[in-house]
Amino acid sequence: MKTLTIRNVTPRLADALEKEKHRLGTSMNSTVLHLLTESLDLDERSGRWTNGLERFAGTWTEEEFEEFERNTAVFNVIDEELWK
Repeated sequence: MKTLTIRNVTPRLADALEKEKHRLGTSMNSTVLHLLTESLDLDERSGRWTNGLERFAGTWTEEEFEEFERNTAVFNVIDEELWK
């Protein structure tokens, strides 16, 4: 494993990293590794590339999901005339 040192971290970035560390409940090292892995679309758990959307999974409320379903229902309609 490689060890990296990051210099010239702005106060704004340091604060954001600190907040994310607390949100995740992990160490700063684990937080930075998680963010780098996520931003580079690397999924080390499965050994495959991801699309980066897994962080959004399970974040909608039931109401938001139902609204999405209503707003996208038109995409499930097949125009029979177009398929003749």
